[in-house]
Amino acid sequence: MQYLLSFLIFLPLAGLVVLLAIPRRHQHTYKYIVLGITIIQLALGLTLYAGYQKGDDAPAGVNVENGFQFVEKRNWIDLDLGSLGRLSADYFLAVDGINVTLVLLAVLVMVVAVISSWRVTKNLKGYFSLLLLLNGSIIGTFVALDFLLFYLFFEFMLLPMYFLIGIWGGPRREYASIKFFLYTLLGSLLILVVLIGLYLSVIDPSATAVELGMAQNEFEVTSEMIREVQDHLAKGEIASQSLVRTFNMVAMMEVSNYIPGAFLHHLHEYTVMGVSARLLAFLLLFVGFAIKIPVAPLHTWLPDAHVEASTAISVILAAVLLKIGGYGLIRTAYSIFPEGGIHFAWLLGVFGVISIIYGAFNALASKDLKKLIAYSSVSHMGFVLLGLASLTPEGVSGALYQMFSHGVISAMLFLIAGVIYDRTHDRMIENYSGLVAKMPYFTGLVLISFFASLGLPGFSAFIAEVLVLLGAFGSAEANGLLPQWMAVLATSGLLLSAAYYLWTIQRMFFGKYFVRNPEYEDLLVDLHPREYFMLIPLAVLTFLFGIFPQLFLEMVNQSVGQFVGFVTEVGVSSLNIVLKP
Repeated sequence: MQYLLSFLIFLPLAGLVVLLAIPRRHQHTYKYIVLGITIIQLALGLTLYAGYQKGDDAPAGVNVENGFQFVEKRNWIDLDLGSLGRLSADYFLAVDGINVTLVLLAVLVMVVAVISSWRVTKNLKGYFSLLLLLNGSIIGTFVALDFLLFYLFFEFMLLPMYFLIGIWGGPRREYASIKFFLYTLLGSLLILVVLIGLYLSVIDPSATAVELGMAQNEFEVTSEMIREVQDHLAKGEIASQSLVRTFNMVAMMEVSNYIPGAFLHHLHEYTVMGVSARLLAFLLLFVGFAIKIPVAPLHTWLPDAHVEASTAISVILAAVLLKIGGYGLIRTAYSIFPEGGIHFAWLLGVFGVISIIYGAFNALASKDLKKLIAYSSVSHMGFVLLGLASLTPEGVSGALYQMFSHGVISAMLFLIAGVIYDRTHDRMIENYSGLVAKMPYFTGLVLISFFASLGLPGFSAFIAEVLVLLGAFGSAEANGLLPQWMAVLATSGLLLSAAYYLWTIQRMFFGKYFVRNPEYEDLLVDLHPREYFMLIPLAVLTFLFGIFPQLFLEMVNQSVGQFVGFVTEVGVSSLNIVLKP
């Protein structure tokens, strides 16, 4: 399907237009329209999965433009800047093993989020319109390979989330939404600084070849022409007005496309407080996306946002938006500045371990069920950072698997917290005991989600965390980036995870039946059909990907191998130049 990715992005935006045109007196139809749109998206996502080429001969993407699949590329912005050359930005969408599974996760979670929103009664048109805008922005962020386009989609997510928390959230929703907005805006500004620096430093060799008259259009440009342009660029033989500057992420990964003397050229000797410009750019991107992951100590916005957000928004936030932080690190920081991934591997590994342990201890101390789950997300996303820092095939595969697995499991966990809150508007753990007596089927699904999240064998999180730990343990021997004590400490996070989940199960669901408020007695009924419809498919998925991990790994293996090889090879050689005396 030629325009599959565009359909995934613009279908919810088209639905937004339809929704705005429907009079308020027909507002009961809003949720059905939005549900229909997300179900169609899910069908398109499954089409993407079925049509994606897998296996040893499959194209890998990463740093090879013709290795991506479902490519859509059209000229989007073309400005003549006079003596500064031309500005070129493309409508460039594509998938490889790095992002294809995250697209699948996003379309699945959006269906669940809409069903979870079924009881929303306040300003339905505004709520579902913002949900559709957020939907299209998320998909666009995952599939855009033009950095400017990626950044626009990334920014478009900010406002819908701000209003969805600030208007439809809990008692402290204004505080939580402002905190979320400020933290995310800070990260966006750091990313924007690097984006501008890259624009000033990188050319599109194909467009520059056309500008120089070597071909009539970019379709006629050959690999020999590209090499010739890069050779002339390195020698300073191309006039500045003939340079076509680009936001193409794949072009940014090739050092031969950097303008000699440009701020982010690997031979540029400019430093900031003794740190080279390229290493500093990596750090800025890391901080920008670490806020989104979130990495401790940049995580403080997350518990407040989760506690105040409605169930549906918490599901989207934990299951999808946090993954954009991990994906952004892979696609931009590591791929464009691989020397930074090598040089700061130890630092990133430390932050990963701190997040794992700090998040687990805070979850252990939490009295609010939703806050416990929020801190568990901080802990489990720490494994993503540790896997990336290891720069081993096992570690990176585990990081991607953890993002997908945590997306499914965290959606289930926040839905479970929502079941309790919908009935009693009370999430305090100490106010309940022995709920299995009143809600046996609900308790069964709680056990599945808790055991899945703590990484019990047979569930997807077990495979993900084992791969991350294998990569972390093997990093010392494979590339010398991470010491083994980091993997040892990360393993202790699994023990803490078991402690807070088992303690919560024992306190809330087993033992003598007790509820602090007698009014809860008649409210605590077992699951409704709508709740089964949300929870059971997620439970099946975490079993499915735990028992048959190849369903996931065959999607990512080729790209992970390409990514690790590229970052290691180019990163080491570039780092030797950047750090030369």
